[in-house]
Amino acid sequence: MVLRREPTARQLRLGIELRRLREAAGLTAIEAAALLGANRVQMSHIETGLAGVSEQRLRRLASHYACTDEEFIDALVAMATDRTRGWWEEYRGLLPTSFLDLSELNHHASFRHDVAILYVPGLLQTEDYARAVFSGRVPELTHDELELRVRHRMACQEITVPYELVIHESALRIRVSDRAASRAQLARLLELSEAGNITVRAIPFDLDDFARAASTMTYVGGPAAKLDTVVRDVPQGSAFIDSEAQLSAFRTRFRKVEAASLGPGRSRDFINRLAKEL
Repeated sequence: MVLRREPTARQLRLGIELRRLREAAGLTAIEAAALLGANRVQMSHIETGLAGVSEQRLRRLASHYACTDEEFIDALVAMATDRTRGWWEEYRGLLPTSFLDLSELNHHASFRHDVAILYVPGLLQTEDYARAVFSGRVPELTHDELELRVRHRMACQEITVPYELVIHESALRIRVSDRAASRAQLARLLELSEAGNITVRAIPFDLDDFARAASTMTYVGGPAAKLDTVVRDVPQGSAFIDSEAQLSAFRTRFRKVEAASLGPGRSRDFINRLAKEL
């Protein structure tokens, strides 16, 4: 069995879900390994994403774990058997792993929800805006590192699934660069908000219930609801949150933020007014 040197977030998630199923069934790693004719170490490698698992073995485990959620099992099988080499792999070894994991997560998403407080989300940034954001990093990036991050960000921006953004006025007003860049970024938001699969909602400073929108978040839908993921920024990059209790809490939080925001039409009018003020 050839072990992976650095499992991707998707491979890690598969292992986590298999471990959760095993623990819910009340089986030890040794008992589960015996079902596959394997040993405890091999089972540990599967559950930590260091080793893959075939469809036959995965379905056998799911049966012994008494998992009857066919949609969930099929989604796990897809994760286990997918051999797609995504476009983001050309950046492996050049960018932090968190950049690649987020690209992979977006590629397999069924939908995405963002709440933005200080910056326009990367999916919607113009090149000048993205360059200005990355230029503010500490420690400072070299020219080549900066341009590599900008190129990767621009490559991430194909949005083919339903996407909802709730953005606070502070993110719309903060000038990460100059007036021209800010004006172009707002124009980009307005343009994208007209797309059939993209919804942009704004929260003005004078709107009530700001506390509900006091935290940035990215909620990415998986092929099954149990495989949804929340992404939060942390000093080391991005943290992927996937426990069922936390996912439920973030779903509730997004609904509350959405309810506190302006509707899509009023949001476009609001963003257009801000752009005219620049």
